[in-house]
Amino acid sequence: MIEKLFKLSENNTTISKELIAGLTTFAAMAYILAVNPNILEVAGLPKDSLITVTAVAAAIGCFLIAALTNYPIALAPGMGTNAYFAFVIVLGMGLSWQAALSLTFWNGILFLILSVTGLRSKIAEALPNGIKIGIQTGIGFFIAFIGLKNVGIVMNDEATLVTVGDITSPTSILVLVGIIAISVLTFWRIPGAILLAIIGVTLIGLVVPNGEGGMITQFTGFVSAPPSMEPTFAKLDLFYPFTHFSMETLSVLITLLMLDLFDSLGTLIGLGRRTNMMNAKGKMPKMGKALTADAIATSTGAFLGTSTTTSYVESAAGIESGGRTGLTAVTVGACFLLALFFAPIIGAVPAVATTPALVMVGVFMAQGLRDLDFDNMAEMTGSVITMLMIPLTFSITEGIGLGLVIWLFITLCGGKYKQVPILTYVVALLFILYYATR
Repeated sequence: MIEKLFKLSENNTTISKELIAGLTTFAAMAYILAVNPNILEVAGLPKDSLITVTAVAAAIGCFLIAALTNYPIALAPGMGTNAYFAFVIVLGMGLSWQAALSLTFWNGILFLILSVTGLRSKIAEALPNGIKIGIQTGIGFFIAFIGLKNVGIVMNDEATLVTVGDITSPTSILVLVGIIAISVLTFWRIPGAILLAIIGVTLIGLVVPNGEGGMITQFTGFVSAPPSMEPTFAKLDLFYPFTHFSMETLSVLITLLMLDLFDSLGTLIGLGRRTNMMNAKGKMPKMGKALTADAIATSTGAFLGTSTTTSYVESAAGIESGGRTGLTAVTVGACFLLALFFAPIIGAVPAVATTPALVMVGVFMAQGLRDLDFDNMAEMTGSVITMLMIPLTFSITEGIGLGLVIWLFITLCGGKYKQVPILTYVVALLFILYYATR
């Protein structure tokens, strides 16, 4: 039955290889069980419930992509979009988390429509390469900045806006140790670098005082029944985009859609090059189905109570371990569900232990800079403006809008207006109208 479902022989793999690959991928991305609840808790969602929601949303995404594509790719609530959800949509714009979940849900619906109609490729072509790089890198800077700010390494300052905090405090030292540990483990290509660092910092926190009479890490148990999803399950304000329609609401939807689309496309293409998922023409035959799984998982996750669910680049760890079919993804999903019975351990992981993960995910996202054409002034300027404005304004929307508009005017002044797709003009015009009417 397993051979028939996953075509193991056809893909030159075995059950044992797929299981090992699944465990490796899970080890590499299991940090999301601790990080996602910590980030979304800032937006007001209950942390205990989020542990279950994160695991179930990840399992559903993994099972979906295995069923639709038979690819060894794992899905889970994404880093970057969860920070955007909590710090920009909820804290920055003042929306309730119920409204933010609704926007995430409808983003998934729109993404699903684009995936099944083929419009996704046209939208992918609408944004210039430099802007895409700027978005990826800018979000990386944004996430790293938030991580450093959350633990006091970066602080507010009236004169300079930001300044360095107490770099010698136990909290700061633990964070720096975590960052160095992830970097070193990654350098030596040890699978699960982020997870290992989180575990290490958490254990060290057992003997480090938190300044409030206790220790940084406080365990309340090891095994328990999974926390209930009831506090967030189906609690989204379903029709919020229609009852509160505005340019601001539209811009958030567009941003979520772009983040989901380009993050998924980039991850799938990158992973496809490591396996036999690419055909002779360098294309993924089941790209549409993979994006469909991504879209369904996003809407399902929002209904459960979490931010955007997306494909994980950490799937590369399992692929490098020999994973070639959907059995790898199914194994990852099963591991997420099994992890629910160890919720007390996951809930005890302090923010100090997950902050290095935020910083290092930001560092990894900044690797996109290597693809930037520094000899193309329009591409370079638009990209740099985008990546600067995202963290400096705490708004991905502002970064995309300003970067795209500047790129367009530089391109037009260079006499290359014929090379600009019509849809790019449309998107840029929408941003210009947005700025003119705000």
